[in-house]
Amino acid sequence: MTRAEFLARLRRGLVGLPATTANEIVNDYEAHFADGAAAGRSEAEVAAALGDPDRLARELKAEAGAQRWRQEPSASSAAAAVFGILGLGAIDILILLPIALPVFGTVLSILVAGIAVFIAGGFVLVAGPFVGAPGGALAAALLGVGLMGMGIFMVGTMALLTKWLIDATVWYARLHYRVIKPALEPQA
Repeated sequence: MTRAEFLARLRRGLVGLPATTANEIVNDYEAHFADGAAAGRSEAEVAAALGDPDRLARELKAEAGAQRWRQEPSASSAAAAVFGILGLGAIDILILLPIALPVFGTVLSILVAGIAVFIAGGFVLVAGPFVGAPGGALAAALLGVGLMGMGIFMVGTMALLTKWLIDATVWYARLHYRVIKPALEPQA
């Protein structure tokens, strides 16, 4: 993404803020591009480092609403702060919830299947030699051990995946907390 594209999308996203505030924000991000160019970075690298300008604009609008509420507690500033934060959350719910539910459902299903495979492997290991399994007792024992190993692998892999998903969710929540934290802190 070029500098002009990034700044145009950022400016469009800041519609609704006072013009002076929006201009200050855009000027700050123009300075980021100037600093990046001075350091030898391309416009695309600077834009990638700054993130999605639409998302950034929503966060900045929410932060500006929270700041306005701190400076002048009134009904209109409260509404601006609440709607700014809800705007972040609504986008998250609309985008992330349809993605997160199937992912967590799949992880849980594979986890349960891994436990079932482990139990079935234990059953084959213990009972296989006594029920006349094809290939004899050694084949039944090896099949049982193999199934148990596969079950352990499935459960372990899903445990790691679950940890990574939870870490990603916490990281994402911290991004939002950074925006609303100033509004939650007591004023000095």
